[in-house]
Amino acid sequence: MLHRSFPALQALRARTATTAVVTGGVLVALVGCSGGAPSASSPSPSAPAPSTSAAPSPTETTQTCAEATFEALSAQQRVGQLLMVGLDTNAPRTSLDGLVTTEHVGNVIYLGGWEGAAKVSRASTHLEGLVSQEATGGVGLMIAADQEGGIVHQLRGDGFTRPPKALDQAELAPDELTEDAAGWAKEMKEVGVNVNLAPVADTVPEDIGRANEPIGKWGRQYGSDPKTVATYSVAFLRGMLDEGVEGAVKHFPGLGRVRNNTDFSSSGITDSVATADDPFLEPFRANIEAGVGLVMMSSARYPKLDGENPAMFSERIITGLLREDLGYDGVVITDDVNAEALRSVPPGARATRLLDAGGDVVLTGKASDADDMIDAITEKASAEPGFAAKVDASVERVLALKDRMGLLPCSEPATG
Repeated sequence: MLHRSFPALQALRARTATTAVVTGGVLVALVGCSGGAPSASSPSPSAPAPSTSAAPSPTETTQTCAEATFEALSAQQRVGQLLMVGLDTNAPRTSLDGLVTTEHVGNVIYLGGWEGAAKVSRASTHLEGLVSQEATGGVGLMIAADQEGGIVHQLRGDGFTRPPKALDQAELAPDELTEDAAGWAKEMKEVGVNVNLAPVADTVPEDIGRANEPIGKWGRQYGSDPKTVATYSVAFLRGMLDEGVEGAVKHFPGLGRVRNNTDFSSSGITDSVATADDPFLEPFRANIEAGVGLVMMSSARYPKLDGENPAMFSERIITGLLREDLGYDGVVITDDVNAEALRSVPPGARATRLLDAGGDVVLTGKASDADDMIDAITEKASAEPGFAAKVDASVERVLALKDRMGLLPCSEPATG
């Protein structure tokens, strides 16, 4: 079984508390800035501003590449690494330029159904061209798409194969699925997409089936038995990794028992069965062991795990269950935080609550919310050293993943 770890992360963690003090001091100075994200030139009264020079090579220091990059980023650039914003197929190709170059946003997702490889390739080339020392500290973008199969395929038309729905993928032998997934990943990589927000690891019980609105209705599940789901979701993931595309296993801790879709409903989105020893966690555990780079959180509720918060805002579920119990030390990303299930939560709080719970990347299809999120993260980190430490830890996890992807200035070239 493939296992891809984050060696840089262990060293990074050893100095998180010290770094938090520095970053917190920088952020204090930034809060007074008005309008959008704080200025990268604002000085810190308690510590030197992070250098904006190119990250040194690991051969020049004893630091890892991820450590060196972290130290070289400004406070604003660090916060920008924690957002993934949507680029709609109908929006101008330049619509995110300001967010990347001025607000330092470090990740993009293609939304709305992109027709033809040529169009996607042009967009990716433009986005990659925005990366600079001033914009992102030279750190490359995660450029993501949902290309799981069936009804969910954002990349379409000439140059793309439409993957079948997961239930049909599970009709193949696992090795055949891995080979097919590698082919789909190659198509993605060729147009500059380096993250697939898949595979789906939700198990839908037979007695719920199509009554499960988000997954079962569309055949997005690999089966009703968690062992089957584990086998085939890992087979899909292996194909992605083999061609250098990161996977994001979803939707932790599972959407298979809810009735309604959290994107469109704030009721009927409770799994009253799931516990810390739920067998439906096994597919997620298997993907973690296989080296998945990202875990996507559900916005549903699980009262036996946390009676107060949806999963993506729950420290008990993210830090306790996913990180401590399942041993996951990689990047945790939200599902789109513009879901109806989260409508009552202000945009800024959607970002800070994820980070407070131990998550890392806030995915918002509404790019105009990015400024509020950046401001909320910055202000809370300046006021709360404990939260500032969590922000640093999240940035470190993102940089460790990006090092593995070959996206840091000092990274070795990524291989499949």
